[in-house]
Amino acid sequence: MQAWIRLFILIFVSSYAMVASIIASRDWHVAAWAIDVLSYFACYTPLAIGLLYLIIRFPGHYPARRIFGMVNDYAGLGFAIIVGGQAMLPTYAIIMWVTVGNGLRFGSRYMIVAGVMVQITLAVITALTPYWQANPILVFTLSLTTLIVPIYIQTLLRHIEQARRDAEEANTAKSRFLAQASHDLRQPVHAIGLFLNSLNQTGLAPEQRGIVDRIDRSLQGVAELFRSLLDISTLDSGAVTPKLEPVSIIQLFRMLEQQNQVSAQWADVDLRFVASDRIVLADRALLLTMLQNLVSNAIKYAPRGPVLIGCRPRGNMLSIWVIDRGPGISAEHLPRLFDEFYQIRKLGAADMQGVGLGLSIVKRLGALMGLEAEIRARPGHGTAVAIHGLTPASPVELPVLNRESSYAAPLHDMRILLIEDDVDVLDATAHLLRTWGAEVAAWSTVPPYPQPCDLIVTDFDIGGGVTGADCIALHRHETPPPMAIVMTGHDEMAIEETLADPNVLVLKKPVRPAELRSAIAALRRRKTG
Repeated sequence: MQAWIRLFILIFVSSYAMVASIIASRDWHVAAWAIDVLSYFACYTPLAIGLLYLIIRFPGHYPARRIFGMVNDYAGLGFAIIVGGQAMLPTYAIIMWVTVGNGLRFGSRYMIVAGVMVQITLAVITALTPYWQANPILVFTLSLTTLIVPIYIQTLLRHIEQARRDAEEANTAKSRFLAQASHDLRQPVHAIGLFLNSLNQTGLAPEQRGIVDRIDRSLQGVAELFRSLLDISTLDSGAVTPKLEPVSIIQLFRMLEQQNQVSAQWADVDLRFVASDRIVLADRALLLTMLQNLVSNAIKYAPRGPVLIGCRPRGNMLSIWVIDRGPGISAEHLPRLFDEFYQIRKLGAADMQGVGLGLSIVKRLGALMGLEAEIRARPGHGTAVAIHGLTPASPVELPVLNRESSYAAPLHDMRILLIEDDVDVLDATAHLLRTWGAEVAAWSTVPPYPQPCDLIVTDFDIGGGVTGADCIALHRHETPPPMAIVMTGHDEMAIEETLADPNVLVLKKPVRPAELRSAIAALRRRKTG
């Protein structure tokens, strides 16, 4: 940037010198001193172009190159003022520009170096220019200005830098707090959800079952909030790296249908998925999170109506749309809907669960994969949200998902090793698995030796410096090696990287019973298929 500015300064000062000399001569002739300035700058131009070439060819921090450019800048501007005298005095503004510019672009050290150079330049100009010698107050004012302004700017820069560091530290602290609070609160919510499921199977009266359903509904709202908090804290940490792979649209839709069936029934929403055999290149987990946020919003804000989810071409790419027939959104709110914590609040409107992070997460996850989110809405007609930019992938052989078998397959022939350090969660999960017919061996820590089992269901953080990965490693050499599911309150992508085993499923707490049942069914199909 500074090299381009240098060329601009050459053109500007040369033009000014020529115009100033013509006006001063009153006979439209270029003065001799102006010809000297033009000649000097004509010789300096190849050098400036050479510096620009070196910067483009060899970018980076080269102190010698920067100092060389600064010396020549001050020498050229000083020469113009010396030979031009009073007529070239306005060039002092360019000297100030160069001094401040070097400091702002290159840092405080270069600001000090530029300050020293400008004082030397002014001293040389004064020694060689009669006009300056005859006006000592002018010289003193200019010298003081070139001393005070850089110091003041440097002070402001230090305050700005400190404010930036404070803001980054506060943001990091916020992310750590959100992640830790989300993780700590997920565990009891996870346990409550499992106990509620068990309670529902104890032959409750209709009135009691209705109360339990309301508790479960409220609990799922809290669970969605924790998922949003953990997602935003993970994004803030910069730890999310997309892993692109072929993803089947129909399989995504089936997972969305399974995850949102209960919420849709509660809200009296008719979820409609348009079948599609298209395959896209994306990160499966990130794309599913984006779509889950969109579908969850549609169910929440457009109850008692249809919600349509489908995929359609857009040029050479594909788009996934989530369309509802809800109340719609006013145009004034559309530009801010992707801002964090932005919610549409109307006086007298019913309270909605959530903190306004869903669409922000959608936008940020999409940006990681080069996708774009779009919202279209008309008050009274509904809202349509799209994810654009999905790249079609070549058809590949993908595991076939059976919509019915996700829940219905009994577990009477399955031995499950369950590891969970929280006693409440351990008891609730063991009871749930036993009601499904499984033979469960429940441990609060990693067993001392391998246990006979077909499936390991383990928490990741078990305590005492031991993790679920250690339990899986303990059984890895068994014949055949057992399947494994890890449940965690941490970022599941970070856990997947730690496990480094694509055959291990990672579920994010709180885990709904239906989600756990589907995961077990998927592993069994994978093993038998």
